[in-house]
Amino acid sequence: MWHEFFLTPFLTGLVLALLLPALGCYLRLRDEWLAALAYSHVAAAGALLALVAGLAPAVGGLAAAGLAGSARRLFSRRLSGGAGDALLLTGGWALTVLLAANHPLAERLGHALFDGQLYFADEGQLWLVAIGGTLALMALRRLSRHLLLARIYPDFFRLRGGRAWPIEIGFDLLAALCLALATMTLGVMGAFALVFIPPWLAFRKAADWRAGLRLALAIGLFAYLGAFALALTLDQPFGPVLTILLVVLGLIVA
Repeated sequence: MWHEFFLTPFLTGLVLALLLPALGCYLRLRDEWLAALAYSHVAAAGALLALVAGLAPAVGGLAAAGLAGSARRLFSRRLSGGAGDALLLTGGWALTVLLAANHPLAERLGHALFDGQLYFADEGQLWLVAIGGTLALMALRRLSRHLLLARIYPDFFRLRGGRAWPIEIGFDLLAALCLALATMTLGVMGAFALVFIPPWLAFRKAADWRAGLRLALAIGLFAYLGAFALALTLDQPFGPVLTILLVVLGLIVA
């Protein structure tokens, strides 16, 4: 386990296991959990487009997700009921499948993005996730008070002179970039499972907001550690093992 071949992927995923459940609590608070899945698919499509264009896949994934996060508020105003997120999701999925079907390199990367490629994380990816995750947690902490006030006490937030749109756009961009980082490492469904299931269980069981955050982090960390050990022991892909473990845990707790 402490060999660099296993330690680097473990630490990379550990950062995401702490970041995604916290981010997921705010997505669930705002009823925007579908946006997480949409960002993951858009990031996967952007990574494949960058690969076909001869660029680094990580650059394409982050750029595509960042663009989706910046423009999402415009879609939401014109398309109600989460239709904008659904269009981003289905469009990203369709583009990913088409690119994978028509380009040999894109096909291999497409499988890796959907299955999860945690075991192939290198030091460069670890540093990217560690620095990006730390900055994201700091930004989320700074946005937290405004996000809670704007959602729970919107009239009080407006009376204090607060503007909702900069907070909303900033959070959308933050969520999109975090999901892009996670998709490059854990895969589309592995990232979505971590951002959706721990907060879902925490919202059902916790007594207040802070207790919910702690419970979501604990569930995400427990599932990640268990999945990493199981996947190594059984010689299985990490993403599906993590997802199945979280689903089973969700059924037991819920």
